[in-house]
Amino acid sequence: MKVYLDNGATTKVDERVIETMLPFFKEKYGNASSLHSFGIDAYNSLNESRTIIASKLNAKPEEIIFTSGGSESNNLAIKGIINKKDHIITIKTEHPSVLNTIKELEKEGIETTYLNIDSEGYINFNELISSFKENTKLVSIMHANNEIGVIQNIKKIYGFCKEKNIIFHTDAVQSFTKLPISSEDADLISISAHKIHGPKGIGALFIKKGIRLKPLINGGSQERNFRAGTENIPGIVGFAKASELITEKEIKQMEKLRDYFINELLKIKDTKLNGPKERLCNNINISFKYVEGEAILTLLSLEDIAVSTGSACSSKSLEPSHVLKAMNLNPKEIHGTIRFTLSKYTTKDELEHTIEKIKTVVEKLRKISPLKGE
Repeated sequence: MKVYLDNGATTKVDERVIETMLPFFKEKYGNASSLHSFGIDAYNSLNESRTIIASKLNAKPEEIIFTSGGSESNNLAIKGIINKKDHIITIKTEHPSVLNTIKELEKEGIETTYLNIDSEGYINFNELISSFKENTKLVSIMHANNEIGVIQNIKKIYGFCKEKNIIFHTDAVQSFTKLPISSEDADLISISAHKIHGPKGIGALFIKKGIRLKPLINGGSQERNFRAGTENIPGIVGFAKASELITEKEIKQMEKLRDYFINELLKIKDTKLNGPKERLCNNINISFKYVEGEAILTLLSLEDIAVSTGSACSSKSLEPSHVLKAMNLNPKEIHGTIRFTLSKYTTKDELEHTIEKIKTVVEKLRKISPLKGE
């Protein structure tokens, strides 16, 4: 049995999404900027898709800008706002596309405050408020963390920011369509298709009306001059379709399977759940004491079970998870951690099969582990 439990990295494209996209490769392949019938068809489909995505955020269509994905949306939201001598507030557990973007800006003299998190991954609101300065321009805090599934109260954070006229950005790539989120929760919202059974290479940024951003890409006047370049119509149409397909029943089923999987894994001796109980519907993060996560991942892969040791964007790095470090886990716990992420296609049979394989793998590794005697 092949089991895919790395849906936090990317997801299988829904067949209905593929069917929706196909005509835009073979029949309706015009450039949305062209004035002939092919171009007009593409332009109309672009606008229809923009309206669908906007409706998912209770936003206006003109507030949605299409990008190549979550990383570009995060870059545009941050670099597009910040100028020299501005101050940014973020948290230590942000996605690399936020943290590394800010690190680049710091080289240009931008001042940054990195908020701490508690043992479950939540920020401290008092620390956030005390970090506000006269030159604070932007707060960027992820809605749901990609590694530990913790859900920040972005509505409350946005309220604090509005009181001080500070712009608030949230990376909602993991939470979009899985959690309620709207234009009332932030000034800038990053979302992506390939985490919700849509195609790779397409994302969007919600930009609240009245906020001006400097474009990252200069050229034509596409996307209201925020993002030059011929629009990826097949991807955009697929993104819109994917955003319509997930149901509340599927989310409840993921939550049910998540809780079952957590309970069964915690029956294995010397295991620990990282992050809060109230977490993203498809996220499980477990530390297995006395073993290396990479070894578990490799042996599970040999059994055709796909998992990860953290964020896909940094999984090839030997550096320990910055998220787990910020939670003050000890190095042994961090290196023995596996992230499992479910999808609407995940079945209980797949999880039962995985649980049995994990028990065997962990037992095998612990027998030969030099860590157990320490």
